Amino acid sequence: MPQSRHDVWVGLFVLLGGAALLFLALQAGNLLSLSFEDTYRVQARFDNIGGLKPRSAVRSAGVVVGRVESISFDDTTYQANVTLSLEKRFAFPKDSSAKILTAGLLGEQYIGLEPGAEEKMLVAGDVITQTQSAVVLENLISQFLFNRAAEAGDGASRP
Repeated sequence: MPQSRHDVWVGLFVLLGGAALLFLALQAGNLLSLSFEDTYRVQARFDNIGGLKPRSAVRSAGVVVGRVESISFDDTTYQANVTLSLEKRFAFPKDSSAKILTAGLLGEQYIGLEPGAEEKMLVAGDVITQTQSAVVLENLISQFLFNRAAEAGDGASRP
């Protein structure tokens, strides 16, 4: 009988360890967020969202103040419509700006909110109009190469 009691405790310990590993994997993959704060939703429209994904962080001054709830495409303006879920304890002025930033050189993308100066605050359903799209590394490289080729072409035509 004592050996079967030990087997139960070992089995329970293994199950708890597996559950802890699953929880950590979901947290690290940004697939699980245990925030019980009240939130409000605002919209932001971007010309290019790069690799932004739902559940990406929304940060202001480096602090996570919300999450990207959903991303859709508006076929009338040909822009990406991003729904942000911001925690109610963080209030931002209506003239705040949103830009898509990258954590590190090739890290994950997130939205950075920069507060404005207006006295009225964002409320649920508002649209952030001042946005800056993601910087696409491929576009930067091709622009650099094009400029280099143009400079080389100008240099070759000079005597």
